[in-house]
Amino acid sequence: MMISNRPYMIRAMFDWIVDNDWTPHVQVDANYPGIEVPMDFAQDGVIVLNVHPNAIRELQFANDWFSFKARFQGIERRLGFPPEAVLAIFARENGQGMPFPPEPYPEEAAETPSKPTMSAVKDSGVSDEGSEKTAQKTDKDDKPNKSNKPKKGSHLSVVK
Repeated sequence: MMISNRPYMIRAMFDWIVDNDWTPHVQVDANYPGIEVPMDFAQDGVIVLNVHPNAIRELQFANDWFSFKARFQGIERRLGFPPEAVLAIFARENGQGMPFPPEPYPEEAAETPSKPTMSAVKDSGVSDEGSEKTAQKTDKDDKPNKSNKPKKGSHLSVVK
């Protein structure tokens, strides 16, 4: 199994944003299981956190868990979440950064089969000759049609 590239991309974007003297923020899925963030500051299932080195302490960006200490209304708290909970990292000043697709929650991933499954197909009563015609028609219809692809929207939201 290959290691996720998400923590690497987040660290790289963090470094790039800080090197440009901007303020890195991460947008985190506040409903992701096991995260440790102040839920009072979450809105619409998302919390946006300032992760500038001057705003936080003891930053650790491990491949499986991000953690740091930050102050909320003057009270220092330890925050932690897996990289899979990060929906975006961006610069506050100009919004430049990188969005990430939402990841399935751990229990959903365990319930979803990792390999395709096979199921029985009911006999339609069509003779072999009819099946051949159907197979030929299907081959022609298998050409990709770009207009049938679902469009993906942005996961970033405006932060003021």
